[in-house]
Amino acid sequence: MSISSPTGSIPRSFIENLLSRSDLVQIINQRVPLKKAGGSYKACCPFHDEKTPSFNVSASKQFYHCFGCGASGDALKFLMEYDGLSFVEAVESLASQMGMEVPRERLSLEKQKAQQQRQQQQRDLFDVMHLVAKFYRHQLRDHPESGEARQYLKSRGLSAEVAKQFVIGFAPSGWDTLVSGLKADPKLTQQLIEVGVLVQKEKGRQYDRFRHRIMFPIRDGRGRVIAFGGRVLGDDQPKYLNSPETPIFHKSNTLYGLYEMRQSREKVRQIIVVEGYMDVVALAQYGVRNAVATLGTATTIEHLELLFREVTEIVFCFDGDTAGLKAAWKALQLVLPMMEGQRSVKFLFLPDGEDPDSTVRKEGAEGFALRVKEAMPLSTFLLQGLQRKLSFPVHSIEGRQQLVSLAEPYVRAAHGLYQFLLAEGLAELVDLPTWRVEKQMNVRSGFAQFKKEPNLKGGSNPKERLVVTLPLKIVRTLLYRPQWAEFFSASLRQDLQATQQAHYICLAGVIESLVSNQFEVSLAKQWMSENGYDSERVLIENSPVPDDEAFLLPEFEASILSLAHTLDEGSLGKRGWDEGEMVKLQAFINRVKN
Repeated sequence: MSISSPTGSIPRSFIENLLSRSDLVQIINQRVPLKKAGGSYKACCPFHDEKTPSFNVSASKQFYHCFGCGASGDALKFLMEYDGLSFVEAVESLASQMGMEVPRERLSLEKQKAQQQRQQQQRDLFDVMHLVAKFYRHQLRDHPESGEARQYLKSRGLSAEVAKQFVIGFAPSGWDTLVSGLKADPKLTQQLIEVGVLVQKEKGRQYDRFRHRIMFPIRDGRGRVIAFGGRVLGDDQPKYLNSPETPIFHKSNTLYGLYEMRQSREKVRQIIVVEGYMDVVALAQYGVRNAVATLGTATTIEHLELLFREVTEIVFCFDGDTAGLKAAWKALQLVLPMMEGQRSVKFLFLPDGEDPDSTVRKEGAEGFALRVKEAMPLSTFLLQGLQRKLSFPVHSIEGRQQLVSLAEPYVRAAHGLYQFLLAEGLAELVDLPTWRVEKQMNVRSGFAQFKKEPNLKGGSNPKERLVVTLPLKIVRTLLYRPQWAEFFSASLRQDLQATQQAHYICLAGVIESLVSNQFEVSLAKQWMSENGYDSERVLIENSPVPDDEAFLLPEFEASILSLAHTLDEGSLGKRGWDEGEMVKLQAFINRVKN
């Protein structure tokens, strides 16, 4: 029996021999300090949080087991779980530590020779990248132009220790710095072209790809430099430049900062995905060591698989502008089919003009951690995003029909229990039984028929099935932008009170509180709690939206128009909605925009 890999099969006999020669205690102790306890060794488990050690390692059995979370296995399993390696990567890593060459089966002599040549070529390229990273590192310290680079890093608040941890360097402004600095012969020059740090021109000439840039080495799971990212000093374009695809670098399955996160040895419950390597480094400077970045590409399935091998929760951190929302929506579409077990995904949208680097410098690690904690769950982002696409109020017949139709491909993309829970959340919004929504979508999650549906024709307590209704959406927006409460005239507030419907009365009360108390949000929340709307307050706080004008203003405008339809069509107010209110709305929106 053998284990398949892209370069051939690894014989089972070799794997057994490798395990018999390895010392599990030494392997684990290099990563998690162990203490002798009788005939075995103990430590606090690296795979879950605990205060009393329940993680046991047996030297005689070469086996580990945690009595707290049940994690167990041999040396290869530990490397896979702790270092985040695939099985083949774990075999190669352990074999390298033992000084053993990994054999491959079922290959002809010709193919074996070709494979050995490829492996040797890769090893040579890794050596070249190590040499280049070392060269850039020395340039940051010694080159006459490096003062500007060091000043830039200092201005971004980076310490020498963090710069060293990430092996940050400097590429001078010359066109042939690498070739001359490394005294490269023709063979090395060709290798520098292969790894993408030199660009081949016509007639055999070449030049440095990275010039006058801060250099960020990109490392694989084993810590080997496989590529670079460069941030320009000055106003040249592009601002950020990454290595091209090479025999050792594939950006679709590489995440900047993942290796450094593992090396920090901190227990992480979640990983934050940001957009740039400067964000990763800045967060690390402030003690946030669980951030990684994609490399000039959108999130891929390979990225998600890497992340879910490390943790059960992913937090995507984007700008709150149109581009950020678009990138978040694409990530949502990719991750939906992967939602299973304890996995969860959240979306954090930063204020306009802010990024993780600027945010953590302004608010510190605690402030940024609070934003992460309050990030929007995937299901909330999905259902709110779909509601923004409606051309009718969500509680109208047309709006309900549109919402079910828009949600169908997303619910169908999910699986198992998560698919049912999405259908259930959608059913609550459109006020239908879950089984009926599933039937409309031709979805059979296998859960809906076992759920007792509430009596939708009356007699049920609305508090039991709270959703963010239209008036509560407006309340939520006003808690983000309390000054917008001035839009509502006294007569309009009276109309809301006259509906005799709880959430409309709540909206009227919040508006009144904000206008009467100089737009103090805390007093508005206090009013809600004191007047029987505490459940609604909690619901709103647990359903956050991006704190950004680009999102909030269209949301407010759409909600106000829906409110106008509701008041007019339902004749809920004393006087309805006249043309003057529409003119006032347009003037108000224009004033906020300007």
